[in-house]
Amino acid sequence: MSEPRIDYAAVFQDLPGAVLLLTPQFVIVDVNEALLRVSGREREHLVGRYLIDVFPDNPGDPEATGSRNLLASLRRVVSTGTTDTMALQRYDVEPPGRPGVFEERYWSPVNAPVLGPDGKVQLVIHRVEEVTELIRARREAGGNRERLEAELYTRAQELQAVNERLRAAHARERQVALALQDAMLPAPRPVGHHRAAVRYQPAVGALNVCGDWYALDDLPGDRMAVAVGDVVGHGLAAACVMGQLRSALSAATLVVGGPARALEVLGRYAGSVDGAESTTAVQVVIDWAAHTLTYSSAGHPPPALLRPGGSVEFLDRATDPPLGARPDHVARPEAHTPFTDGTVLVLYTDGLIERRREDIDVGLARLADSLTRHQGAAPEALADALLSELIPPGGATDDTALVIIRL
Repeated sequence: MSEPRIDYAAVFQDLPGAVLLLTPQFVIVDVNEALLRVSGREREHLVGRYLIDVFPDNPGDPEATGSRNLLASLRRVVSTGTTDTMALQRYDVEPPGRPGVFEERYWSPVNAPVLGPDGKVQLVIHRVEEVTELIRARREAGGNRERLEAELYTRAQELQAVNERLRAAHARERQVALALQDAMLPAPRPVGHHRAAVRYQPAVGALNVCGDWYALDDLPGDRMAVAVGDVVGHGLAAACVMGQLRSALSAATLVVGGPARALEVLGRYAGSVDGAESTTAVQVVIDWAAHTLTYSSAGHPPPALLRPGGSVEFLDRATDPPLGARPDHVARPEAHTPFTDGTVLVLYTDGLIERRREDIDVGLARLADSLTRHQGAAPEALADALLSELIPPGGATDDTALVIIRL
């Protein structure tokens, strides 16, 4: 008796849970009927578009972190090739036909990879269960919101523990990749008469190293371009991609005007480099004569500015999606901010602040607190203090690049 033929496309559409299929650059490839119902969208308004363009955070809510947390989870899936179960998220949604109006919604998301024959992530499954009515029912019944979120968070942790798998160690590849990384990254050097420190700390896992990089490029006048970046992937492949992108950004910086244009050029180049998709990067141009910083970010965590009085400002007013994330070219944003002598600029990669099962805002707050407590320290001492305090005692699961310059 022959096996029945299964129409998997029909099965996908009939799944009871809401599901999106995404590219590794987080562009929507397909969507099932349950997702259309729960979101109130039409298929033609979703397929082919960048996920966060379709479902942005509420711009009127300064506390909104839904899109940031979702992108952090999706990047972990693409980087590690493992499922990531998120904590309960409040992610408000614009109802159809009412642009600019956001309804309070709560979601329980799970993101999972679809691996190709070569072991690389070809698609990402984004499954989401709306629990808004459950939240409202518990509120109406006098339930405790904090207790409900704690229960759902515990459930997410249990699911994550089931889905996570340890990856085999490849010690030799790690050693070769680290040697290649070390050869490609510039050695510490004086920054004119300014004090600077650079660090690269590899991850504890053999498969999670060699995607992070930094670059310092002298510009005409008393100016310098400082950048950090993070390639999705690991091992020798990530180290090779890292070297190409770092060199391309340095070359672009010398011939175009400003960090936004440099990242635009880098984004176009990344489209021709296998493995460069979804790379994040941020560049800051320091003008010591004008006492200004000009910056632009491609999906990267925001640089930190430690003011002489001890306050910390995150440079987050010029953030755009990662390299190659948009199907079409769009000009990147750029922002400026003044600084006074004694200000400290800190650029870093996500290994310094991101932790599994933790909102990125927690890591940013931890970084700000450490910077404030160590204000006045020389860049070298400050770099050592940040790595000592912010990297877990057993080591991070992602590598970390760090650049500190006293302005």
